[in-house]
Amino acid sequence: MGIVAGLDSSSTSTRIVVCDADTGAVIRQGYAPHPVEKGPETDPQAWLMSLGEAAGGGLLEGVQAIGVSAQQHGLVPLDAEGNLVRPALVGNDKRAQSAAADLVDALGGRSAWAQAVGAVPQAAHPVTKLRWLARTEPDNAARIAEVMQPHDWLAWQLLGRPARRTTDRGGASTTGFWSAATGSYRPDLIELALGHQVRLPEVLGPSGTAGFTPEGLLISAGTGETMAAAFGLGAGEGDAVMSLGASGSVFGIHHEALTDLTGTITSFADATGRHLPVVHTTNAVRVLRGTAEMLGTDLAGLSELALKSSPGAYGMVLLPYLEGERTPHLPHTAGSLHGMRRESMKPEHLARAAVEGMLCGLADALDVLRGRGMTVRRVFLMGAAAELGAVQAAAPGIFGVQVVVPQPAEYAALGAARQAAWAWGVAHGTLAPPPGTEPAPGGGSPWIDPPQWPPAASQIFEPGDSLPVGQAVRQQFTAVRDEAHPEAFRREAE
Repeated sequence: MGIVAGLDSSSTSTRIVVCDADTGAVIRQGYAPHPVEKGPETDPQAWLMSLGEAAGGGLLEGVQAIGVSAQQHGLVPLDAEGNLVRPALVGNDKRAQSAAADLVDALGGRSAWAQAVGAVPQAAHPVTKLRWLARTEPDNAARIAEVMQPHDWLAWQLLGRPARRTTDRGGASTTGFWSAATGSYRPDLIELALGHQVRLPEVLGPSGTAGFTPEGLLISAGTGETMAAAFGLGAGEGDAVMSLGASGSVFGIHHEALTDLTGTITSFADATGRHLPVVHTTNAVRVLRGTAEMLGTDLAGLSELALKSSPGAYGMVLLPYLEGERTPHLPHTAGSLHGMRRESMKPEHLARAAVEGMLCGLADALDVLRGRGMTVRRVFLMGAAAELGAVQAAAPGIFGVQVVVPQPAEYAALGAARQAAWAWGVAHGTLAPPPGTEPAPGGGSPWIDPPQWPPAASQIFEPGDSLPVGQAVRQQFTAVRDEAHPEAFRREAE
């Protein structure tokens, strides 16, 4: 077919992979940092400068199509001429927390938002940022005539700022004013937040084309980083992807949107025409780092200590709610250590309890998805902590399924490149639906499968003989959790 490229503009850098469109083999790569951000705002021109630096030296020579992934939840506010009203607000902006609570109340509560767009407003959501601007910068807010997210804006710039503005289902679903369940915008929510209507990008299908540059280079629909990474990994239905950062997230690929009236599940769309329900936890690797500091070691040392203990940590259970918790909803609680006896009060047992506590907390998030009908056959474990021996040893038994630890790679950029190959193939007729093919999920053009690139190179860990032991660890954790916080999971069940 040819050569395609995927670029990922994250919060810190631009990474580009150039791939063979048929096989997905990486031909060459580029990288450039973003200027250091001084707070939760940035000039989008910095993203373009970083992109240009990463693509320098002829990196894109021979490329026929480009896919763009970028940080989610960013807001690029533009005036009627398409110029910036003010610097872009990036995803980690926490200033809008009170604006989020205000929006929740204004629509009638969490369940009303969950029904409307599959997500309860948080500080990060673009809809919340609009509310914050209306409150704190009314003059700027009044000038906003259209809004984009980072990947929308970058694709538009690459195309020379055409009259047509586009986004994709994945990016749209993170705004707080587009519903993955209905596939449509909610302009009334924009007016609720900002006080007036704005122009919104056209939402493209998963193999759609945003346009062509004057040189004939195809720009595909683009998507958010999470959706691109899932596509780059090769995750499909029956897969869950668990990201181990300071906080945690668990998402799956599902054939339909999961409406959750408690707001525990955020109902995103993915990059393939399916859906990507997400459950977040406030605590993940911060539990391991805190315990490691207490024991005077680092993550690798904590793992070594934990492996000297045995499953169940001699009866010690660490409830990992160090910063409060989102799943279960315990915003004002703290972590706690239970089951201490003289024989269990050793560094290795505390280390083991920390690893098991973190994993059991994430297993609770996984069970929220299972409880809404999602089948989980394997879990992709992502992040530096996924490489720890103690995590790899305990996770399969606690989760009850195969655990896949992919080798480090630029999965978001790879997903963007795979999307570019898909769009190029559809546009040029080299990919076509089989006779009698039904429409794609969510409607639109008939289903056309994306190019079949090899799955991510990974280590595989099976539950095997560890399954009964791991489930006993979960039962021990659950008993302590329910006794300490009986109200939390009763609310989740209701």
